[in-house]
Amino acid sequence: MVDEEKLPWELVDEILSRVPPTSLFRFRTVCKRWNVLFYDKTFMNNHKMTFRFILATESKIYSVSIDPKIEVCELTLYFPGLEYQKPQYLVDCDKFLLYGLDKGAVVWNPWLRQSRWIESSEIKQTPMQFSGIGDVDRNYKILASCSPTGLPNKSWCKIYDFASDAWKDYGSGDGIEERSSYVTFGDSVSLNGTLYWVAIEKTHKSFHLACFDFSRGKFIKGRNLPCEKTNSLKDALVLGVFKGDRLSLLKQCHKTKKIEIWVTKYKVNTNLAREDVEWINFMEVSSPNFPSLVYYSQPSYFIEDKRLVVCSWDKIGRAWIYVLGENKLISKSHIDYVVDPWPFHCTFIPSLVPVPRSQREELAELQV
Repeated sequence: MVDEEKLPWELVDEILSRVPPTSLFRFRTVCKRWNVLFYDKTFMNNHKMTFRFILATESKIYSVSIDPKIEVCELTLYFPGLEYQKPQYLVDCDKFLLYGLDKGAVVWNPWLRQSRWIESSEIKQTPMQFSGIGDVDRNYKILASCSPTGLPNKSWCKIYDFASDAWKDYGSGDGIEERSSYVTFGDSVSLNGTLYWVAIEKTHKSFHLACFDFSRGKFIKGRNLPCEKTNSLKDALVLGVFKGDRLSLLKQCHKTKKIEIWVTKYKVNTNLAREDVEWINFMEVSSPNFPSLVYYSQPSYFIEDKRLVVCSWDKIGRAWIYVLGENKLISKSHIDYVVDPWPFHCTFIPSLVPVPRSQREELAELQV
């Protein structure tokens, strides 16, 4: 029997890179090779409909593609009543986005156009901040917290479980976690089911790594970060994900405008914050004419093919994209399509992981 004639794999790869994401999601069951391909970061990044930044204003949400040129598209996110709430934050959570609003947050996979509304669990009428999404064996959870008035050294923490669709207190019986020696700084980074932050010592003002391990349900204070401590709140200091399995750290000195990029030498595991982590200096860019990356908010960035791509505001709230490499600024572009100033922004790596549903929703679908 003559073997069936097959297309070269390079041609199959190219064809699939043009298929809409919602169709790719269904095609995972075609064969094992396709399923593996759809979780390959290189394939995802080369997909023709890939975008790398999300920007949100009070009225609109946009996606920003970088290659081969910068393209901006408006995204649709519709829930009844959301138009009456103001956006509060936008956090990249590895496979999903957290789009924070007045009364809760939307867990969103904009690539698959899937979303789920999570209502905030208020504590003593204090709004909650959704910190990020982690998981234990694909059982997804959200960590949220708030700082009650009159308790500056304490924060109330709760954990939302997607499967049970319920909030639970974290820590001791009253749900208070005391971290009097340090505070977390900036947005969290989600990697391998664990949330990571830059944390600052209140006494010595030194920076170190901190994490929340969902498998053990606890905060962990880690080792000092490799960069020198800073005395300026205008310095940029942002954690990111490098190559999908390691952490990166961007620092820009506000005075000299010098940018340093550090990456962890080895892959991340859940014990990273407690160990002697080895960081390596990956890139430096020195240009006194380069603008400051911090105007009321830290920048967003990703590293790819020895390029550093950064999104940040300028002094009047306009969004810019900077591409840097080989110790120089390669290009800069003002995103003029985004009319409203001061948009929230974050990175987003394309994902074919569906937004998790509750057990009740899954049961209802099976019954139908």
